[in-house]
Amino acid sequence: MVERVTRKIGDTELILETGKIGKQANGCVYAQLGGTAVVATVCASSEVRVGLDFVPVTVDYNEKFYAAGKIPGGFVKREGRPKDKEILVSRLIDRPMRPLFEKSFGREIQIVPTCVSVDGVNPPDILAVIAASAAVTISDIPFHGPVAGVRVCYLNGDYVLNPTYEQMEKAQLEIVVAGTKDGFTMVEGGAKEASEDVMLGALAKAQDFIREMCLLQEELQAKVGKEKLPLAPLEVTLDHAAEIEAEAVPLMKTACFQKGKMTRGNAVKAVKEQIAAKYTEQLADDIQKQLFDALFDDIQYRLLRSSILEQGLRIDGRGTEDIRPITCEINVLPRPHGSALFTRGETQSLAVTTLGTAMDEQVYDDIEGDRSENFILHYNFPPYSVGEVGKLTTGRREIGHGNLARRSLAPMIPSREEFPYTIRVVSEIMESNGSSSQASTCGGCLSLLAAGVPMKKMVAGIAMGLITDGPQYKKYAILSDILGEEDHLGDMDFKVAGTRDGITGFQMDIKIAGVSMDIMRKALEQAKRGRNHILDIMEKCISKPQPISQYAPKIDSLKIPVDKIGALIGPGGKNVKALCAQYGVTINTDDDGTVTIYGKTGKSTDAAKAAVKGICEDPEPGTIYNGTVKRIMDFGAFVEILPGKEGLCHISKLSRQRVEKVTDVLKEGQVIPVKLLEVDKMGRLNLSYIDAVEEQAKKSK
Repeated sequence: MVERVTRKIGDTELILETGKIGKQANGCVYAQLGGTAVVATVCASSEVRVGLDFVPVTVDYNEKFYAAGKIPGGFVKREGRPKDKEILVSRLIDRPMRPLFEKSFGREIQIVPTCVSVDGVNPPDILAVIAASAAVTISDIPFHGPVAGVRVCYLNGDYVLNPTYEQMEKAQLEIVVAGTKDGFTMVEGGAKEASEDVMLGALAKAQDFIREMCLLQEELQAKVGKEKLPLAPLEVTLDHAAEIEAEAVPLMKTACFQKGKMTRGNAVKAVKEQIAAKYTEQLADDIQKQLFDALFDDIQYRLLRSSILEQGLRIDGRGTEDIRPITCEINVLPRPHGSALFTRGETQSLAVTTLGTAMDEQVYDDIEGDRSENFILHYNFPPYSVGEVGKLTTGRREIGHGNLARRSLAPMIPSREEFPYTIRVVSEIMESNGSSSQASTCGGCLSLLAAGVPMKKMVAGIAMGLITDGPQYKKYAILSDILGEEDHLGDMDFKVAGTRDGITGFQMDIKIAGVSMDIMRKALEQAKRGRNHILDIMEKCISKPQPISQYAPKIDSLKIPVDKIGALIGPGGKNVKALCAQYGVTINTDDDGTVTIYGKTGKSTDAAKAAVKGICEDPEPGTIYNGTVKRIMDFGAFVEILPGKEGLCHISKLSRQRVEKVTDVLKEGQVIPVKLLEVDKMGRLNLSYIDAVEEQAKKSK
């Protein structure tokens, strides 16, 4: 039986419907807003695995080109591996939902939201968040939801919920907020130096919409919701748990507070091995070994949190607002156009900037239309950065962290008109213990300046954490520059990047419900102090762009009349190809008459620019040109004064004295100064040779 629920969002109706399609899935919901539609399904495996210490859930958001009435570009016409955007939306759905599944459910869960229609007005990502949550909510899979998402923009002094693409482009701030009806659990977005107060206002605005969307899903669940499947909790307990804990806690108090990530890890490992040796027979059982490991994780969790809340002391000896030592270096690599090494404690980014031409822009072919980007940032997290062995792959982590760093730097990148280069930054994480995405933001900024990119302002980023004493939050601590352990064992991971004047990028994951606005405000204020501290150090290293590297391409541009574009390009591109071959450059022409010239040297770029000007200029009578003798006839010589434009220099105009033969004065290929006498009614150019005698006479005067 088909059931649906609806809500009015502005002038558009949101529809959640089930029972028509996808009936063999554990849950399926069709969601529509305007002309945008998403089908979300969820399935759980039949096999139950007891004792899992994680939730085996995957989210695979995908977009079909037919949704926009398009056929995929390129040779293969089938949608292939996930695009970056699909991976980012998958993460957007996964992060607020994952904490709400029970580990003891013990089954693999797969959520597949598919965009099947798009109208170019309503973005499908928010609809996919709501549809995915609704599919799980009405299914038989245990879930402490529902969740919902909303996009909030700050535009012209007002907050706009679920803005159009056009509004998003113009907004000062754009964030996506997700959460339950009790509070938000995830925030991410970008801004053009928005203030902390503007961001807090956006969060407050989002909560009412999220609550309404959660209630709508519960309304659908009341109509068609299935009975939830049973959990499969681990009923076995750890033998000798009290004795093991009594012996482990004193040793762990020392091990957990060693200086240095590797030293600390080895000390904890040594304690576990020491105690495990006494219970070898018991720990031969896999379940007992799993419970033993879980107990040590719990001890570490309690020790870390109690030390921070009761003593204000973190595991590496810092106070709550202390930032680890920072060092910055630039030009650490000899040939790349710009490079920087940013080190913060045990987190290090080697950031490298490359300057390219318009042909190097990243082209995106997706359902929202073809587009290109001239600023690219790629993030790599190799296994050696954490002292491990593994494959070098580009996974969802790399895509997500790179997108956050790119979004943080993008508002400060100059426009194409100001700086006509394509810019690519690559952040190689050389070691990691703490936010490597924010190290990429800092290192990326340094390398951009080292490459000569005239950034509007410098950008830095910091990761904040939160430790609380329970649901009432009577006692809590906000942490600046969190370690990996503090991220794993804490209650919040909040990354904030920006300039001295405002926020440009942020991402927040909250593991507890109902974080108050007061806590959020204090976290943002503390983050700003940390950001300014990091900027102080970065500015001592470099504060303004260096000259562009000699190894970078030389770029110049000029404007030509639109009606001259055809003359420049020539039939089948003949003219522009000839110029590129002659001067060793690349020439790109835009529809508005902007001509950009890319050459390996300044000399070749300048010569090509002069040639382009020549082609697009109308010859002016009375002007003196340096022309090339192309053909010699009995009655005179044809001289090219501008590319593709020849005039006749009659034999009578070669000298003040009588000339018997043209070859007595000129030869083919000779470059001579000529004066344009006139352009006759038929458009022919009549020239006069300015010989050496006349030139000398002019100089003597």
